[in-house]
Amino acid sequence: MRRANVSEAAATHPPDLADLPQLQAALFRVPAVAQLQPPQPSTHAPRFLLLYGSLRARSFSRLVTEEAARLLTVMGGEVRIFNPSGLPLADDAPDTHPKVQELRHLAQWAEGMVWCSPERHGAMTGIMKTQIDWIPLAVGAVRPTQGKTLAVMQVSGGSQSFNAVNQMRVLGRWMRMLTIPNQSSVAKAFQEFGDDDRMKPSAYYDRVVDVMEELFKFTLLTRDVAPYLVDRYSERKESAEELSRRVNQPKAV
Repeated sequence: MRRANVSEAAATHPPDLADLPQLQAALFRVPAVAQLQPPQPSTHAPRFLLLYGSLRARSFSRLVTEEAARLLTVMGGEVRIFNPSGLPLADDAPDTHPKVQELRHLAQWAEGMVWCSPERHGAMTGIMKTQIDWIPLAVGAVRPTQGKTLAVMQVSGGSQSFNAVNQMRVLGRWMRMLTIPNQSSVAKAFQEFGDDDRMKPSAYYDRVVDVMEELFKFTLLTRDVAPYLVDRYSERKESAEELSRRVNQPKAV
């Protein structure tokens, strides 16, 4: 006889919440495998937005980003690279600014992202941070980044470092993104590109391939179930309380 799994058992026998008086039972959900199997998986190409953090004429973060774009395209993805030139500082222009609108539209369109920044003064660049700062946590009822996949990469002029990718991981979590485990850090980036601005074969290039491959897989795995993966008890509770206040407003005398 086949043994029922945990999700099947929970569906057949609702959980006993008597020992959890803090919970609102109507809003509690037992995670279920069935919810991770979308009835109609997406058939369109996975959509990726790539951001880079330098405006130099020969920007190595841009060149690495372009290599990543080629890889994602060959894998079957649809790719857009945002050019940050002309993007104003956060709060230094209205959000109707054309570059802000372009960035926000792409953030909503994408199912996964790649962030690649130079390390400057031991941190990501202001250009990289400005792009992220212009992407809001919410636009009306839409969360532009929540549940979307993210890969982080950095380039350095000197020895290998991980300060920028570590900072971007923190931001990815704050933006409620699913940041993949792998990452890329290219040291002495000026040595890793030929006169044609293409990345030379190396262990650094191999890591970029690894990261894009992993990003693509995680995007395929999660894009159709992202709303379920990031559905939260606390937010269901907050929404229910807001609805209750709205519906039960006192009538005017």
